Amino acid sequence: MMRSVLAVVLAGGRGSRLEPLTRDRSKPAVPFGGCFRIIDFSLSNCVNSGIRKILVITQYKSASLERHIEQGWHFLPTTLGEFVSVRPPEQRIDENWYQGTADAIYQNIYTIEKVRPKHILILSGDHIYRMDYSRFINSHIASGADASIACMPVSLAEGRRFGVMQTNDQNRIVDFQEKPSEPKLMPGSDSQCLASMGIYVFNTEFLFEQLCQDANSPGSQRDFGRDIIPSIISARNVMAWPFLNPQTGQADYWRDVGTLDSYYETSMDLTAVTPELNLYDMDWPFRTWQPPLPPPKFVLNESGPDGTRVGHAMNSLICSGSIISGGTVDRCILSPRVRVHSYADVQGSILFDGVEVGRNCRLRNTIVDKGVQIPCGTEIGHDHKADAARGLIVTDGGITAVPRNYRFAST
Repeated sequence: MMRSVLAVVLAGGRGSRLEPLTRDRSKPAVPFGGCFRIIDFSLSNCVNSGIRKILVITQYKSASLERHIEQGWHFLPTTLGEFVSVRPPEQRIDENWYQGTADAIYQNIYTIEKVRPKHILILSGDHIYRMDYSRFINSHIASGADASIACMPVSLAEGRRFGVMQTNDQNRIVDFQEKPSEPKLMPGSDSQCLASMGIYVFNTEFLFEQLCQDANSPGSQRDFGRDIIPSIISARNVMAWPFLNPQTGQADYWRDVGTLDSYYETSMDLTAVTPELNLYDMDWPFRTWQPPLPPPKFVLNESGPDGTRVGHAMNSLICSGSIISGGTVDRCILSPRVRVHSYADVQGSILFDGVEVGRNCRLRNTIVDKGVQIPCGTEIGHDHKADAARGLIVTDGGITAVPRNYRFAST
């Protein structure tokens, strides 16, 4: 059944709310969990669900993302009709760049037609979750729907950031509003609304009809949530598919990491003793590209001139090539090739590839992008006024972000 499905991953978002992490890369290319990129979760879900025809549509700052997919996601055999193919904008149909999510699909209609899928699964490349898409697709087919939307309950405050729907007793969508200022309550709840996850299944011919009509509609923003979905719910069969854990019947784990605070919180979820998202489940492996590096190393030196140096990490994820040389790391995520020197104290922080933390540094609730060398004795995250004076970003949630290749002033 899944051989007739094409997955289209929309991976062209600017991710401006994630700056400085998105100054040099697109949002789906942002590292997550130490060794992964955000897009790896959608791609892994596809492969684990038996979907092996995948288009990744890119646009902004896509070089890092394209390189990552080239290195890590070209293992599917094209001789069997399986692929992960990157599609940058070609302006083949329209002289404009992609104007919205629907336009990104519309401008790639010729490419999609060559695959000849019966159903198209449309995904966002910037969410963290585990989903068996085959359950969603089979439910769509069984319902006889023209289109289906994955959804989950969220608070009313969160609902302002999503498309919010109303359904009848058969889960057919009867109302849909994109990012409403006053979201409507879902039936049976006084505090939650039913939010679109931005995950859709369409019958291919039906989708093409809607995209072509929308492309010729004056005033359309060429977007699924703003234009396509609201235009079809009254006349066509559009179903909601609640994303529920099959064991518990409760809403499953899904996170939108659209801001620095949400990115940080979702990353820290991984450091829990029993995280909701299990990266160690070999029945549902999350794939990525990893460089050939030695194992992480922890250094204990009892003969140093400053006394005993103990390198240890607690409740942390430590990637290959990293060395904790006499420093302390607690509730952190260390990407490949990170170095933490003697007497450094790193708490609740995320360090990207190649970061070096000097002696006697103190880091707390900090995100440090690639290639940053932190001089000895530097403090980050302890005094937000001092962080801001350095030009670092400090979020409303108290997270300090250090941009890629940032250079600290000499002391």
